Amino acid sequence: MDLKDYALKTLKQTSRTFYIPIVRLPEGLQEAVTAAYLCMRAIDEVEDHPHMDSTTKIAILNRISCSLQSITSSTAKEEITAVLKPYKDILPEVSYHIADWAFLAPPSIAGRIWDATAAMADRMAYWVARNWAIKTKQDLDQYTFSVAGAVGLLLSDLWAWYDNTQTNREEAIGFGRGLQAVNILRNHQEDKQRGVNFFPEGWCLEDMHEYARHNLSLADSYTRSLPKGPALQFCQIPLALAHATLEVLVLGKPKLSRSEVMAIVEKVYQ
Repeated sequence: MDLKDYALKTLKQTSRTFYIPIVRLPEGLQEAVTAAYLCMRAIDEVEDHPHMDSTTKIAILNRISCSLQSITSSTAKEEITAVLKPYKDILPEVSYHIADWAFLAPPSIAGRIWDATAAMADRMAYWVARNWAIKTKQDLDQYTFSVAGAVGLLLSDLWAWYDNTQTNREEAIGFGRGLQAVNILRNHQEDKQRGVNFFPEGWCLEDMHEYARHNLSLADSYTRSLPKGPALQFCQIPLALAHATLEVLVLGKPKLSRSEVMAIVEKVYQ
């Protein structure tokens, strides 16, 4: 199995929702977005690992960041993987093989993906060290930018790299923040059980819903600004799912059903 096939197989195992729009992307852009998604998923799995202590998480995230910052065109994947070898038994497959994902990216955009992943790994390490303590809206804005708003910026850079599509940077950040805010609402009870609360002090569910709606409105503007093509179709799916998830959460349901997800995806592709 070559690297691209292995990456797509791993992508399907980690996120069927994102697998669907990514496999429809044209050659070149598909490899770039796949590499970006899997690199980000790799460090996200470390941050959210349920059986790993904070000290270990921080060490792994810092090692990943440093290894990505030292990549050159002649760097061997084995050099990066060796950095993670001490943690092989506790890392999920998608995290342990981050070097593979990093080298899947086309050379002309790979550096941007490496930089974004390294920066996010550092930010995740910071929030792990803080035990994800969110006290103010400013803290929430900082966190949602760290783990999602920056992804919106990376996507915009990928669109510009592929076909020179230009986007509003504030709206791109809102795209990421809106999706993350919905995730926070969806996982609120589970997060509380593990001692983490992403709600600023004094906020209730309605406050977080309003925060999500505000950022999703920026995401709507961002998506409307995209010309017809692969970037638009890619962004429409997670945005439609985020809006639908927010609606079912208001009704007291925990999440969308698989059939509801597939119906939304099919509607986008009509």
